[in-house]
Amino acid sequence: MPEGLKNILIIKPSSLGDIVLALPALSALRKSFPDARISWLIRPEFAPLLKNHPHLTDIILFDRKFLGKAWYHPAAFNSLVSLICRLRHSKFDAVIDLQGLFRTASLAWLSGCKKRLGMANARELARIFYTHKAAQDRACIHLVDYYLKIIQTAGVSDVDVQFVLPQDPAAADSISSLLTSRNIKPDNYAVFVPGSARSDKCWPIKRFAALADKISSQFQLSIVATGTASETGAVENLQTTADVPIVNLAGQTSLSQLIALLRTASLVVSNDTGPGHIAAALGAPLVLIFGPTNPARVAPYGRGRCVAAIEPDSRGFKADSTNPKHNIKAITVDQVYQKVCDQMNP
Repeated sequence: MPEGLKNILIIKPSSLGDIVLALPALSALRKSFPDARISWLIRPEFAPLLKNHPHLTDIILFDRKFLGKAWYHPAAFNSLVSLICRLRHSKFDAVIDLQGLFRTASLAWLSGCKKRLGMANARELARIFYTHKAAQDRACIHLVDYYLKIIQTAGVSDVDVQFVLPQDPAAADSISSLLTSRNIKPDNYAVFVPGSARSDKCWPIKRFAALADKISSQFQLSIVATGTASETGAVENLQTTADVPIVNLAGQTSLSQLIALLRTASLVVSNDTGPGHIAAALGAPLVLIFGPTNPARVAPYGRGRCVAAIEPDSRGFKADSTNPKHNIKAITVDQVYQKVCDQMNP
């Protein structure tokens, strides 16, 4: 593929954690093609993550739930047609699909771009839409490395890993005010993320509670718990189970505010879910707890000391393990607490 690309589209609409892991690919593309126009197709709820990103030119919104109604909803159909027309009129000279699903690969094809990059092992026959495919091997089990391998087929040579998350001063100010209103010092708190969209990725609430007690006692940190609005109940359970006060911010922060909250945290303890990966990208002191999901694929990049997991490096390529030994309940409070101590006393 020739060098000097001028107009590039990244397709990575979801999920939050996977979008974070794709950020180094964006920065590597910008470094190799400093004058190129780089766009990113993303779901609206995740778009604030990319707002004002210095390496991105444009954000294209992909409302999957609404567009999925196109076959029977006239407004959705018109929106889908408008999106396709926008992609075609943009005349991209490279489209990089990092999602690897039929709907995203077909959008790459419908864009009319002649150079479409993707995963050789993409699901749902997505790979038939790509002109350039990258295979995942032992050198790129981690998604960061795999995404970088994919963009190398676009002529990228410098693949230094760089996570860039823009600061939002307004969000930072609002979080500082919110913490102060809850009697929390903005530079002396730990964030717990006890929820997840998947129940098998959730470390037991009783263990989060026991950990909160130990962290509060040992490090004198206030404890803040966050999550989506649907995870409010889990955080309320944590509040009633722990012996120390827990501030419940579940469903009370925007994505930009969540990033600001994690950016200034003294410690983050999280299940394998989006906010945990944001904390990793920010370089925050972090412990990420893994059950069946494979740490070798998505662990904080280059930060193995942040991982609490059974056999984190020997599960091969698979995203999930069915081995009972990898059940998240196998992770003890003492194991996580030791990782916390490693982070607080590096």
